[in-house]
Amino acid sequence: MSDTFDLVVIGAGPGGYVAAIRGAQLGMKTAIIEKEPTLGGTCLNWGCIPSKALLDSSEHYHMANTKFQTHGIDVKDIKLNFKQMMARKNDVVDNTTKGIEFLMDKNKIKVLKGLGRFKDANTLEVVNGKKVETVTTKNVMIATGSEVTPLPPVPFDGKRVIGSNEAVNLDKVPKHMVIIGAGVIGVELGSVYARLGAKVTFVEFMDGLIPTMDKELGKHLKRALKHYDMDYHFKTKVTGAKVSKNDVTVIAENKKGEEVTIKGDVCLVAIGRRPYTEGLGLENIGVAVDDRGRIPINDHFQTSVPNVYAIGDVVAGPMLAHKASEEGAVCAEIMAGQKGHLNYLTIPGVVYTWPEVAAVGYTEEQLKEQGRAYKKGSFPFKASGRARASEESDGFVKVLSDTETDEILGVHMIGPRAADMISEALVAMEYRASAEDIGMMVHPHPTFSEAVKEAALGATADRAIHI
Repeated sequence: MSDTFDLVVIGAGPGGYVAAIRGAQLGMKTAIIEKEPTLGGTCLNWGCIPSKALLDSSEHYHMANTKFQTHGIDVKDIKLNFKQMMARKNDVVDNTTKGIEFLMDKNKIKVLKGLGRFKDANTLEVVNGKKVETVTTKNVMIATGSEVTPLPPVPFDGKRVIGSNEAVNLDKVPKHMVIIGAGVIGVELGSVYARLGAKVTFVEFMDGLIPTMDKELGKHLKRALKHYDMDYHFKTKVTGAKVSKNDVTVIAENKKGEEVTIKGDVCLVAIGRRPYTEGLGLENIGVAVDDRGRIPINDHFQTSVPNVYAIGDVVAGPMLAHKASEEGAVCAEIMAGQKGHLNYLTIPGVVYTWPEVAAVGYTEEQLKEQGRAYKKGSFPFKASGRARASEESDGFVKVLSDTETDEILGVHMIGPRAADMISEALVAMEYRASAEDIGMMVHPHPTFSEAVKEAALGATADRAIHI
């Protein structure tokens, strides 16, 4: 039996399901193919949503142990119920993925469960066990996302050596978690288990935490995490691991060429993710991947086959759920003959530690590399009345603007609710606002967001008021 569609999306993660909904809204007869039992992709099932659920729960536990007394709240005999914490996380995931199923039904999108693969550019097979269903379509969008990048010297075994999928599903808090990679995934999951009592040791090839972000953010985050039991080995290359019944020993080489050994009961490999295109049958339609496994596309998201498009983690750019979602919506609009818009410079990055880290635009390092003259305004949260009232005075906001035009080039922040506050900066950048524009806007008092105004005033002409 064969159905014919205007659009078939392969992959039901944040990129795929948003693309399917937008396509349906624009009048396309749409289907979506998903090989996993539930919709939502890595983000909803094993990534963004479960990790944030655990980050929030673990932060509540940490606050109860460390800050409640300061606020005049005396709590005795605090106990961790890790089983309940995981059960709550599972409920959040379950409710969220069911919400995607509802949206598919609401928008009359046919959901096909199985592995989608190309027979030709207009024909797909959906393989689910022994069942094979064939669908024909005018357009195909590949939104299959990414998978954990393995580290060959330290192969996964799912128990002692794990990836992020297993890390959000542990049955107990490790005594000592060794994390290879101190990027976003590593520091977020490391924060979860450090708050719950684990010792955490990072082994990072680069020179600091969150090394792809503005250097000042990583340095400050390391200081902010000092109250956790964390050790760091930067500029260190992992060369192997020895796994036994009860522990794992990571073997590495430091910047001096000396061997370093670190023993823990769990090792989390968090060195990044790689595009997932396995089994798609790309060879059947003549679509090749580049040396990093990504699918090359043009500025309309078209592959080398004009009616086959690709978005999200399988194409170039940051591997972020919101980037994939926006690409999916814009790509569907382009298919429908509209002029979709996506400014990659204004895609924000967020690290959901506490304090939170958020950034949009160019880093100082990038501006220096470009040889571009810029001004900088920085405002510490310790000078914020709201932050002091909340006992959340750690961090700062930094605004970078062009020396001649005052146009905002980048905003970087670490502090309370930075993940939400960064939106003001990206709206300003999308409309090419100047630092003075933000500085002239009346921000409510007292709020954390006043730090953005003060930093902008500092970048304008050293006009910050409260420092």
